[in-house]
Amino acid sequence: MFIAAVGMLVACDPVSEDISNAGHITLDELKAKTSVTVDKAASGQNGNVISCTTSAPVNAKWNIGGKEIVGNFAKKKMKLGDYTVTITALCADGTILTADYPVSCNEITDPLTKYTLWEGEFTVGGWDSAPLRFSDSEGQNFPTLSDDIYFGLKTLILDVKEASEGCQARIMNGWWSTVYAENIPLTSGMKWEVQLTEQIAKECAKGNGGEGRDLNLLITNGEATFTSVYYEE
Repeated sequence: MFIAAVGMLVACDPVSEDISNAGHITLDELKAKTSVTVDKAASGQNGNVISCTTSAPVNAKWNIGGKEIVGNFAKKKMKLGDYTVTITALCADGTILTADYPVSCNEITDPLTKYTLWEGEFTVGGWDSAPLRFSDSEGQNFPTLSDDIYFGLKTLILDVKEASEGCQARIMNGWWSTVYAENIPLTSGMKWEVQLTEQIAKECAKGNGGEGRDLNLLITNGEATFTSVYYEE
């Protein structure tokens, strides 16, 4: 499964690099050849840019703040906070190794850029799928997401102005054929982060092999008012 995932991610992301591998290495050898660092601010504090690299002869996949990046090198701007970066390495003999690297981002050295996809205001109640479908033709508010957004595995951020008590949501597609996550609690004033995954991209994107099913968010209990959708990087 991991071999297939590596192949698909490399195919979708032109900046990813599939590392040739030979034989088997130990976890200690992986750690010795792997580095996860955070840039430094002028104050000496940790900045908000995490850089990851490995020279180990493996196929490597990084998880940084919920986003997966395939290749021997990965770099990502983060919000301030504490994170655990995980490298998953596939040896040629099929052995899978993982290692965790805790890091802290304490000061903004490279500000995130905000890309607004929609702004306005609307309230949606339970089991009404059209208002939260990302589709110019079959939705009511949100635009169709580009292939670059889907296959870039962006994290969508939705501003929830108000939510009723016990409000819950689901992440699915517009064909009601796959539920990616459900029973997600929504509260007033929260920023709801929706991480696009490889599966979502393959099923919802319009091109590049996507099945064109559209990302669809659904309120399954209560109601919520939304005012914007964007991503940062």
